[in-house]
Formats: sequence, structure tokens, C-alpha cells
Amino acid sequence: MSEQYPASAKVYSTENLGNWSILDMLAYFEEKGAMRVSDLHIKVGVPPVYRIDGELVKLKGLVVTEEIAKQLIYPLLSDENLSKLQTQYSTDSSYRFGSLQFRINVFKENDGICAAIRALSLHIPKIESIGFPNDIWEDILDRKQGLVLITGITGAGKSTTIASLIDRISEKHACRIITIEDPIEYIYQQKHSIVSQREIGKDVISFADGLRAMLREDPDVIFVGEMRDPETIAMTLMAAETGHLVFSTLHTRDATGTITRILDYFPSSRHNEIQNQLSLGLAYIISQKLIPKKDGKGRLIAMEILNNRNYACANLIRTGKIEQLYSQMQTKTKGGSDEKMITMEKHLAMLVKEDKVDLLEAQKWANNILSFADVMKRG
Repeated sequence: MSEQYPASAKVYSTENLGNWSILDMLAYFEEKGAMRVSDLHIKVGVPPVYRIDGELVKLKGLVVTEEIAKQLIYPLLSDENLSKLQTQYSTDSSYRFGSLQFRINVFKENDGICAAIRALSLHIPKIESIGFPNDIWEDILDRKQGLVLITGITGAGKSTTIASLIDRISEKHACRIITIEDPIEYIYQQKHSIVSQREIGKDVISFADGLRAMLREDPDVIFVGEMRDPETIAMTLMAAETGHLVFSTLHTRDATGTITRILDYFPSSRHNEIQNQLSLGLAYIISQKLIPKKDGKGRLIAMEILNNRNYACANLIRTGKIEQLYSQMQTKTKGGSDEKMITMEKHLAMLVKEDKVDLLEAQKWANNILSFADVMKRG
């Protein structure tokens, strides 16, 4: 396939930058930095579109035709990925270019083929630079078991936060770390720990199959790329209960919604069982958003953190009183951060008062605008 569609072929005509190949388009990420330019969308009928500081910006040039789309997208796919695209109509893959690793989803839609290309730096940032509102990350690094969920919408930086945590664990502790990812994003260096990374479709059939095998492979730390079906969720919870530190992700906006989403995967007859497992095995939920900086130069993280080591929170989850979790988090963070939790509204208010985020911008990202206004008034 690479012979028929060379990555270096300059097949796209820009308005004032000459003809670009897909490699030129990937080089733009390196030039501007993956923290600012996060995604590239290639779709038939419109010019290529970058996501810069969270906003979509079209490249000035011709609209992409079906043939141009193939010439830009196919060089990034292996023959196996291309075959999967033809038979299953979508495929996930990864591609390394320069100092960046790219996560790629290619799919068919009404106008033809389409690609969403996400940039990830090969350099894993230090955990101190992530933007935690408190020192909860230090507690996570020293945990021996329990489930740590990092949640947020697509593009919220979940993968980067988890990579920073796992990389520091590898640096600090001599343990066995095994990941199951779809696809592999950050590449972990072998430090004090031994790290094995497995990719869905390449090294293992599914998350559930990988977890089933992993429990016989002597792991201390497990990373499940996404809890996307009941079997994977059940096995992830079991791994957290049986003496492993487990990291995973969900596409939810807050802590309360995360618990509700997990329960929604199961029939009501199993809710009591799952609630009990979560109350015992869940350690933390960290829900995050990437917020534009006040100076317009990039984005920073705002977090909501639920510490389930707090007995009151664990009891609310066990008894199914999920709607009361937010009030509990508010109560425990009013006087400070001793409880190691924080609401999204509290962290947004902190960022506004530190002059890092504009007030109107923070209001847009608040989950509860009345709670945000109340936190701002209290000072």
C-alpha cells in the first residue's frame, strides 16, 4: 500500500504554502506544538481542518476530493488496517512521525472516507506540570490497589494524565506494569519497573481477552485503555478488588455521571452488586477538561476529583444515593483540600482568581453554573 500511496507525495494544493503531503500536514503539529494543535480532520468536500487551542481552523486550500483523501490517509494505514476499513467501515491505528505519536481513526461516511488524527508527544510530561489542583497524585503513586478513573470528553487530555502517572510509578517503584490500549499512544520507557504494552488487534483480540490473560501475568499496575462494555468493566473492577492498581478511562463529564454511566452498562438486577464493588474497589475519579488560557496561548486542565477513600462517598455509592455525591464533594472542599477532593466549579474558580482563565470562559465550562457563582462569591 505504501508503494501505491507514498506518504511523501505532495497531493494537496494549499493557497499560499505550495503543495503539501500528509507528512507536511503532520509536521505542522511539530512546528506549533501538540499542546496547541491537537487534531487534524481530513474529510471529502472540505479543506483539511486542524483543531488549534480547541477551535477548528480550516487549512486555506482546495476542498479534499475522494482521491486526495485516499492519497493523504492510506499512507498512514497498514495493509491490515486497510482491510479492516474495507470490511468493518472503520479502523484505529497509530503512526509515529518525528517527535510525535499519532492516534488515527479512519471511517467511512456519506461523502467517502474520513480521518481524525490526534497528536501525542513521545515525551511524557512530568506529573507536576499536568495541573492537579491538589497533591492527590502523590497518594495515587503510592497506592498498591484500587481503581483510578480518568474521565472527560474526547480531547480532554485523559491519556496524557494517565501516562504521566504511570511513567512516574515506573520511575519510582520496582513493579510490573501491563497496559491494554486501542491503539498504543504514549510509549513508556523501561525504568525501575518492567512495562509491557499490548495493542488491540495487534497483540490481543479485545480488552476483555487482554484482562483475562493479564491476571495470569503477575501485574502490579494495570492500564485498561477504555471501559467500553460490561465484560471489560466487570473484569476491571475485579482486578481492582484483587490487589492491583488499575487505571482506566470513560467519556463522562463529572464524577456523578461516571458512576451513573458504569451502572447503565448493567441491568438493574446487578446494580447492587456493581455499587458494592465500586464502593470497595474505586479509589479516585478524576474528571478533567481542557480550558483555553486567558492569554490565548494554549489550554490548561481543570479537574473534579472524587476521593472514594472518604467513607461518606463510599457509603453513598454502596447504597445507590449517587445524586448526593456532588453535595458531599462540595461540603468536603469548602474549608480546604484536606479531603483530597474538589469540584469542577471550585477548581475553575481557583483558575479565575489566579488570572489564568477568563471568568466568562470558566462559566462556559462549569457543570453547575449556580455552584460556580456561589464559589466565586465566597472568595
